[in-house]
Amino acid sequence: MVIEAILKKKNSLKVISLHKNYVSLIKKVRKGNRKAQHEMFELFSPKMLSVCRQYVKSNDVAEEVMLNGFLKVFTHLDSFKSEGSFEGWIRRIMVNESITYLRSEKKIHFKDEAAIDNSVEHVAYIETALEVNEIQKLMDRLPDGYKTVFVLYAVEGYKHSEIGELLQISESTSKSQLFKARKMLQSLVTNENKISYGTH
Repeated sequence: MVIEAILKKKNSLKVISLHKNYVSLIKKVRKGNRKAQHEMFELFSPKMLSVCRQYVKSNDVAEEVMLNGFLKVFTHLDSFKSEGSFEGWIRRIMVNESITYLRSEKKIHFKDEAAIDNSVEHVAYIETALEVNEIQKLMDRLPDGYKTVFVLYAVEGYKHSEIGELLQISESTSKSQLFKARKMLQSLVTNENKISYGTH
């Protein structure tokens, strides 16, 4: 199965309708109700920790990033207009918080590069029988810049123009980083498969 499809399936947004009880929870959190905050945290934290972990290599740091993200969720809840997916709104906060952390630690570096020809870029889809946790370990071996662009594009579904704006890079640099990330990940997957099947 293609790696990007595996990761998207794992991270797919659940469309949670804003039914009466859910709206009630949001209202309570907006009023600073601690019990409601805890309930909301318990509801979304497992998936949001997974989101942060895709960008941040340490489980402990990913948890710290997630907690900072939830602080922003609670303090900026008024900006959610009850349109679209609430989970998607929280997820965007977590993505932004992860990128803020990487930038603050100077872990992501980019230089403007020529665009990769689209016909070449889209050849590099990676097929594997590895499990999600094994794929994550291989992704952790990518440079942070490669990995960040790969996750934003292949998992979150951002366009190169959106990635460029978010990371303050050009579209051509985003495309180049994605191409290099796929190429490096393909090499890592190939080596892992050789080890798994005893041919290495």
